[in-house]
Amino acid sequence: QVQLVESGGGLVQAGGSLRLSCAVPPFTLDYYSWGWFRQAPGRAREGVSCLSPGSTSTYTAEFARGRFSVSADKAKNTVYLQMNNLKPEDTAVYFCGRGSHRWCSSTYLEVSEFGAWGQGTQVTVSS
Repeated sequence: QVQLVESGGGLVQAGGSLRLSCAVPPFTLDYYSWGWFRQAPGRAREGVSCLSPGSTSTYTAEFARGRFSVSADKAKNTVYLQMNNLKPEDTAVYFCGRGSHRWCSSTYLEVSEFGAWGQGTQVTVSS
């Protein structure tokens, strides 16, 4: 049973930055797409950003565009979510998931298109 491991969350002031990490099984970055999602209390899980196999393309949701970016380090088997200019409304548990699509787009950045969820990492942004 594949399970991803997220880390890097924490408490940060508005305007600050965090980098989240998602440890993935070795030698899989080129064969799957990878998505970052978040879930705030009382709300549904929503897509934040995704990375296609081999990092050939990315897609970031409009609310995060220009502030968040996704990338991967093949040598470390890790997918990252760099988050800048954080806002209180970014407070949520952030999850990474594995998908099977060859590219990323708004169509595929859906919870139903990803699996192998990790336990999540809490991000709290204070005002």
